[in-house]
Amino acid sequence: MSTRPTSTSQQHSAAEVPLVDRADITRPAVSVGLLVAICLVAANLRTTLTGVGALLPEIEHGSGLTSSWGGLLSTLPLLTFAATSPLVARASHRWGSARLLVAALGVLAVGTVVRSLPSVICLFAGTVLLSAAIAFGNVLLPALIRRSVPAHRIQSVSALYVTVMGLMAAVSSGISAPLAHSVPGSWHTALAWGLAFTVAALLAWLPRTRGDKPQASTGGTRSPVPWRSRLAWQVTLFMGLQSLAFYTAVAWLPSILVDHGASSTAAGWMLFYYQVVSLAASSLLPLLTRGRHDQRWTAAGASILAAGGFTVLVTAPALSVLACTLLGLGGGACLVLALTFQSQRADSPGEAAALAGMAQSIGYLVAAAGPLLLGIVHDATHSWTLPLTALAVLGIATAATGHGAGQDRHIGPPSR
Repeated sequence: MSTRPTSTSQQHSAAEVPLVDRADITRPAVSVGLLVAICLVAANLRTTLTGVGALLPEIEHGSGLTSSWGGLLSTLPLLTFAATSPLVARASHRWGSARLLVAALGVLAVGTVVRSLPSVICLFAGTVLLSAAIAFGNVLLPALIRRSVPAHRIQSVSALYVTVMGLMAAVSSGISAPLAHSVPGSWHTALAWGLAFTVAALLAWLPRTRGDKPQASTGGTRSPVPWRSRLAWQVTLFMGLQSLAFYTAVAWLPSILVDHGASSTAAGWMLFYYQVVSLAASSLLPLLTRGRHDQRWTAAGASILAAGGFTVLVTAPALSVLACTLLGLGGGACLVLALTFQSQRADSPGEAAALAGMAQSIGYLVAAAGPLLLGIVHDATHSWTLPLTALAVLGIATAATGHGAGQDRHIGPPSR
């Protein structure tokens, strides 16, 4: 493995998969229009997903779904991410990033409408459609940032993108349940409230497809996936385990709190609080760790904090504010680290793309087990004790993989 340190300009707090080479630093400053377009896409990447957790008790009651089916509904986005993420690089190489992003936003709009229709089949079909579109957005937006933003501005623009994404996720978690109680159509309408942001993003990006050239015309090649690299597997498993904890909490935290006596509205606001704390942690961590290439203990410590949150939910569920604080602090820090490692541990943009494709496809497949298994175990035991205890124990495994992924090394060529 290479032990050369990663330069500051190679650190990206939101580098889910850089597909193109970094632009030259001599380009003009970032335009306001580009920043608005980037923020509008970021606003769409979590909004339609995080509101489902707050609405899940009402969705189950209104549609007759069991907890197992509710878990599947929460798991479908992750399974779709795992299935579609590896396809994005090839599609972008062939058709162009901006054009592909516009197509993904169109599919997202259609999927959002289909999911809100009064049919269980449409509920699941729409979820698959919009999740596939979001998977494309997850991959394409960092690539477009890297191509369109001067090198010395990439880190700040990426931080802005992560902040907007987290903020909209928190807002969606907080307002979805109250919205369902106050508008015609109940939870069906609440599931579609983010459509306005999708339309706005489409309008912002349509003019930017002019002159968008497919990357295949440059004759560039992609690096092989680093299947034989231990460090690559540590990055991948850390991505998967921290995602498992996050998506399980987003899917089931309101239901857990409702079962312990909270109202659905109060539970939704607790999910909102969890997202706000997570957002604060993810925003502050890059400032606190600036210039530090070795992040082993940072990753391990953040994982233990999240495990502590699940432990509080098991042992003292009345202390939900403390539990959500620990979950948010640990989870927000883990998210930034998991995304950053996909760039920091690579030697080149092509290698970063290969590592990110591996980390996201396998990582989301690991994460998909969380919401589904939690629902199945809850149905079997009629209790949250066993599944929450399992999540706390998994926090130790997350800490171990994070400690490995946080070492200041590069994966190097796959042949090593």
